[in-house]
Amino acid sequence: MSTTLRVGAVNYLNTKPLVERLTDFAPNMELSLDLPSRLADQLAAGELDVGLIPVVEFFRGGNYSFVPNIAIGSRGPVLSVTLFSKVPWTEIRTVALDEGSRTSAALTRIILEKRYGVRPAFRQLPIDSPAESLDTDAVLLIGDRAMRACLPGYRFAYDLGEEWTAWTGLPMVFAVWAVRAGVELGDAEAAFHQAKEYGLAHAGEIAAREAPRLGLDAGFCRRYMSNVIRYDLGAAELAGMKRYRELATESGLLHALVAQASSLCLR
Repeated sequence: MSTTLRVGAVNYLNTKPLVERLTDFAPNMELSLDLPSRLADQLAAGELDVGLIPVVEFFRGGNYSFVPNIAIGSRGPVLSVTLFSKVPWTEIRTVALDEGSRTSAALTRIILEKRYGVRPAFRQLPIDSPAESLDTDAVLLIGDRAMRACLPGYRFAYDLGEEWTAWTGLPMVFAVWAVRAGVELGDAEAAFHQAKEYGLAHAGEIAAREAPRLGLDAGFCRRYMSNVIRYDLGAAELAGMKRYRELATESGLLHALVAQASSLCLR
C-alpha cells in the first residue's frame, strides 16, 4: 500500500459528522467525495483503500473488512431514503431507482417482494434527471435529494428506514467504512473514530454551515444528524446487517458473499 491512504466518502449531510476534520486526524489520508454507487466501484477497482460504501456492496465485495463501530444507519425513520409512490405498496408496478443508490435500491426490491409480494419493473433515475418528470408508479430518492423532494404528484412517501424496522424489529445499516483486502489501517483507524466523535460533538456547527447549501432548515439538519441518523455499529446493527444479507441473498441481489458476513461480530 502507498504511504497515502486513499479514502472515499459520500457528499451527503448524513456523512458530514464522519468526515469532519478527518484528514486533520490522519495527515497521510487523501479524501475524495462521490456518489455511494461510484465509491463502491472505485473501491472494487482498487482506486480507493477505504470507502464509505453501501452495505450491499460490502457484502458483494467478497473480501472487505470494516472499521468497527462506525456506520450510517437508522432505528426507525431515516428521512433521507424515501420511496415516493402514486399508489399503495401492493399496487406498485413500475419503480425508478436513484442512480446514487445501491443498498436502498436493493432494500426497495426486498420490501416489495418479501413484505408485499410485488415484483415491479425497475428503471434507473439518473442523478441529474428531475424526479417530477417520471411516469413510474414510484420513485426511490436517497440522501439530500430525498430530504428536499416534495413530489406533489405522488400520494405516498414511504420512509424505508421506518418500513424496515417496523417489519424486522432491527436497525437498518445503509453504509460502512469498508477496507479493501491487503490494506492495513494501523494508526489511521483511530482517525475515523476521532472524526466521528468530533463531528457528532459539532453537529450544530455542521448544520449551520450546510443548511443554506442544501436549502434546508438548520434546526432540521441538526436534529437529523443528532437524533435520526445512527452512527454506531453495535450488536443490534450487526444483527440488522445479517438479516439484510439473508433477504438480499434470497432475492438474488448479491453476486458474491463476504466470508465474514456469516459471522459478523464486533472487533
